[in-house]
Amino acid sequence: MTELNTLPETDPRHHTLKIKAMLNDTLQHLRDDVTKVTDPKAQALFETSAEVLQGLLTAYDHFEQRSEPAWR
Repeated sequence: MTELNTLPETDPRHHTLKIKAMLNDTLQHLRDDVTKVTDPKAQALFETSAEVLQGLLTAYDHFEQRSEPAWR
């Protein structure tokens, strides 16, 4: 994995790495909160939100790796 401090600020990966870290933090917070609340609707909301963020993280990975035609 590329280190954030080795990339110039003009490199999009400098920013994607920061955003991915924030998304990961939020995703983990949501998954932790699922176990802290008893309301099934809140649990479903938090888990659905975590799944959406996981999809965004995958999109960021594909962008960084240029693994999808849209990112080539």
